This record gives sequence, C-alpha cells and structure tokens, in this order.
Amino acid sequence: MTISMYEASVPVFSARLKALSNVLSAAEQNAVDRKIDPQVFLTSRLAPDMFALTRQVQIATDHAKGAPSRLAGREVPKYEDNEVSFADLQARIAKTTDHLATFSAAELEGSDDRVIELRLGGREVSMPGLQYLLHAAMPNFYFHVTTAYDILRHNGVPLGKSTFLGNR
Repeated sequence: MTISMYEASVPVFSARLKALSNVLSAAEQNAVDRKIDPQVFLTSRLAPDMFALTRQVQIATDHAKGAPSRLAGREVPKYEDNEVSFADLQARIAKTTDHLATFSAAELEGSDDRVIELRLGGREVSMPGLQYLLHAAMPNFYFHVTTAYDILRHNGVPLGKSTFLGNR
C-alpha cells in the first residue's frame, strides 16, 4: 500500500491544527481560571532567542497552508501576522483549516516530483516535492506546533500528550 502526497499532508496538517486549537483553548481557559493576563501566555517564549507563542502559531499555520499550496502549484495565501489574542490565533487556524479543505487528492497527485523552490534560512533552495514535504515542511510544522505546546506547558497550563495528539 502506498500513501499519497495528499494523505501525507492535508489531513495531517488539518488534524494537528485542530489539536493546536484545543491546546490554545485550554490555555485561554487556564488564563481565566488562574486570573492571568492572556498576554503573559501569548508573549511567552522558551528561551530569549526563540519566538513567542503567537509567532509559533503563525509559523505553524504558514507551513500548513504553504506546503499543499506549493505542492499543488498554487499561490501560497499571505496572512498579515497581526494576531494579538487567542481569538485571533483561533481565527488564523480556522482560516488555514478552511484553506486546506479546498485541496483534493487529485490536485496533489504527482507532486512528489514537482520541483519546489523557496527560501530557507535566508537562501534559495530547490528540491522535489516529496523531499520538501518530508524534510522541510513537516519538520518545521511540527517544531512550531510542539514549541507552542511546550511554551504553554512551561507556563503551567495543564496539558497532556492526549491534548497535543488531539485525543481529548
């Protein structure tokens, strides 16, 4: 049995974004319960040289919308990166999930060999679609989703693995 480029991307991004949405909902509720200004969570980071929670979510959604768009040969939607609240981040995740729902398996068929050109780490790179998905888009997406979770967990939000995995 083989897995299609669509199956390896769109449903995975969608499921992980739903779980990220649940993580953010739990954090927002935890801020209310503990009487913490939500900005404390939204601007928290794990280390001084790392991005804050808000930026982690923005970058995760950028990879989720960008990968299937590039693989399908579509223009990648541009977002303003102006989110300042949990509601804004939830709206961004919903917009990204809605974008993912516009893709079909047929549209990504054959994209494993499509040459993907983009800037990574300040340099222009070119690679086949499968290499891009497995070695650039997915690892970056998971890094930022995981870091968002870790920031909140580090700040005392009672999250568990089942929330991260989307099992709650």
